[in-house]
Amino acid sequence: MIAWEDFTKVDVRVGRIVEVSDFPEARKPAWKLRIDFGPEIGVKRSSAQITNYTKEALEGRLVLAVVNLPPRQVGPYLSEVLTLGTYRGDVVLLVAPAAGAQPGDRLG
Repeated sequence: MIAWEDFTKVDVRVGRIVEVSDFPEARKPAWKLRIDFGPEIGVKRSSAQITNYTKEALEGRLVLAVVNLPPRQVGPYLSEVLTLGTYRGDVVLLVAPAAGAQPGDRLG
């Protein structure tokens, strides 16, 4: 169990994927994402093992991501946010906000 105060430290925000790039250097198949979190946070980078989605299916999609973790080096790429998903075996399924959510909205 964690304390409520610990949970409230995690900043999960709605973002819109604005760019998807190949990431051939990744150890496990992944995409490089650029995600817009609105004017307060701006555009951040994320490496995501969500290759069961096409580039076209990802671009413009709303996602949830943790925006207050320290950046993490993934091979030659610096991932600035953690895009959230659930696992079904080796497949990652993105967690998506409800219709009407806007980039920058906070989970709470």
